Amino acid sequence: MKNYTITVNGNVYEVTVEEGTAGKEAKPAAKAMPKPAPKAEQKNTAAAAGSVKVTAGAAGKVFKIAANVGQNVKAGDPVVVIEAMKMEIPVVAPQDGTVASIEVAVGDEIDAGATLATMN
Repeated sequence: MKNYTITVNGNVYEVTVEEGTAGKEAKPAAKAMPKPAPKAEQKNTAAAAGSVKVTAGAAGKVFKIAANVGQNVKAGDPVVVIEAMKMEIPVVAPQDGTVASIEVAVGDEIDAGATLATMN
């Protein structure tokens, strides 16, 4: 058996794969259990990072990713939406540009001032 970590749409899963042999009946697959995503400060995406940082104005939880990597955005367009004190707060692009990286995943706890995305 081999263990793998797979990320799908920002969700991280630990999976175990059993090596099979031809002609044997397949065993039922094990369920993939989500593993907690790392905090935003722990992600290492320096290679993909852009020169303009999109930062959180308040501490909270990432509620929604509103823009995709490679997407062109205008100043004021929402990039990430955070939830703080039962309110949804859009974090917007500070200038026109292209989203270079998304540094967080939905559900991440973030601090005020944390880098959520980068732009070029």
